[in-house]
Amino acid sequence: MTAEFILRLFIAVLLGSAIGLEREYRAKEAGIRTHFLVALGSALFMILSQYGFNAVIGELNLAKFDPSRIAAQVVTGIGFIGAGTIILQKHMIRGLTTAAGLWVTAAIGMTCGSGLYLLAAASTIMVLICLEALNIGIQKLGYRSLSISFAASTSEDISRTLEEMRQKGIEIDSYSMQKEEESDKPTYHVSMEIKAKRSMYHTQILSLMKEFGGVTFENIE
Repeated sequence: MTAEFILRLFIAVLLGSAIGLEREYRAKEAGIRTHFLVALGSALFMILSQYGFNAVIGELNLAKFDPSRIAAQVVTGIGFIGAGTIILQKHMIRGLTTAAGLWVTAAIGMTCGSGLYLLAAASTIMVLICLEALNIGIQKLGYRSLSISFAASTSEDISRTLEEMRQKGIEIDSYSMQKEEESDKPTYHVSMEIKAKRSMYHTQILSLMKEFGGVTFENIE
């Protein structure tokens, strides 16, 4: 029976690592090691929940137990790990997909711990299709949020830059400006959140860096 349990753990970490490898390739907050450990821990808790107390149950014939009592806590516990991967950065939320990936990786680990290998493998394939295949299609649709900052010597340069952004179809969500007067000529520092069409994202980024005269872009992310 121990060999069967080890096989379940091995398959769990194999499938979890497949998802983690994709996240590692995308340079996300949680990579292959995190997914490896989440899958391993979930499978181990599932096995412990189902078989860990057989000796006690055998001695107490009248005892009743719920084989899901420990496994149920995995669902709650994985929420803390998922929350740690979600980052609120400059009014933009990042890491939601990775958090959801950890959540489903825990479910796949529990499925392997139950011995349902085919279901776990099919779920892993679906996750990879979602993260990779659907990502290719989504990249051409909708808008992408960006945080940018630039500096200009005159307010006229800023106004012209903003107007050119609007003409290129770039939506401005938030805007802030600070005036610095440490030198003879004042310098204006502008920070903003924008939305650019995904289909034109790379072209528009190059436009921001090359075509807009009179301003110096300090950061684009």
